[in-house]
Amino acid sequence: MIFGVLRLLVIAGLLGSAWVHLVVWLDWARDVAVVGPLFLVNVVAGVVIAVAVAVWRHHWLPPLAAAGFGAATLGAYVLSLTVGFYGVQEQFRTSAEVWGVVTEVVCVVGGLLLLLPRARRE
Repeated sequence: MIFGVLRLLVIAGLLGSAWVHLVVWLDWARDVAVVGPLFLVNVVAGVVIAVAVAVWRHHWLPPLAAAGFGAATLGAYVLSLTVGFYGVQEQFRTSAEVWGVVTEVVCVVGGLLLLLPRARRE
C-alpha cells in the first residue's frame, strides 16, 4: 500500500513537472532557441514516463527513468540559477520555479525509493 501511494506521488511529480514546463513554455520559453525545445521535450518525457510508471509496475526501468528525469531537470535548473543555461538566468522568484523544484525532488526521491526490491514486488 505504501509503495502504491509512492507510485502515485511519482506519477503526480512527473505530470506536475510536465505541466509546469508547458506553462513556462507558453509564457516565455517558446521564444528561446535551445531552451524552448528542451521545455517541450520535458513536457512529453514527463507524460511518457508517468504512463510507464503507472503501467509497467514491477520493472526497474520506469522508476529509474523518473529519478533520472527529475535529476536532469533539477540539474539544468540549478545551472540556470548559477552560471546560466543556454542564455537563461533564473532567480527563483516565481511560483512555477517553486513547483518545478518540488516536482523534481518528488521524482528523484520517489523514483529512487521505488527502485527498492520490495517496491517492485508489490
